[in-house]
Amino acid sequence: MKQPPLLQRLRAKKRSQAMIVGLTWYTEETWAQVKACATDPECFEDSFEKWKAMAVRARREFQRAGVRAIECQIVPDELSAWCVLNGQQNNATSRGEYVSEKLSASVG
Repeated sequence: MKQPPLLQRLRAKKRSQAMIVGLTWYTEETWAQVKACATDPECFEDSFEKWKAMAVRARREFQRAGVRAIECQIVPDELSAWCVLNGQQNNATSRGEYVSEKLSASVG
């Protein structure tokens, strides 16, 4: 079986090594605002400090695994507008999709 050309193999290798993930990131104020409007507030940690510690650990674990983790600051009004535009509720799934779209727009 014929192998792809070297340049094509190198590009594929580079793409597989350049994994990027977006991390939902808040300030103390935006964390409280998004949680207050969420349909799943039980999915949030008990306090901003506990959330921040968890988020920092997650970012560190991604980095150790060779994954580039980019903090995507959540702006509550933008998230709300995105939810309305996309017929979504403010829940964990939609927040993840929102961050994914923000990340794609910023690196794409």
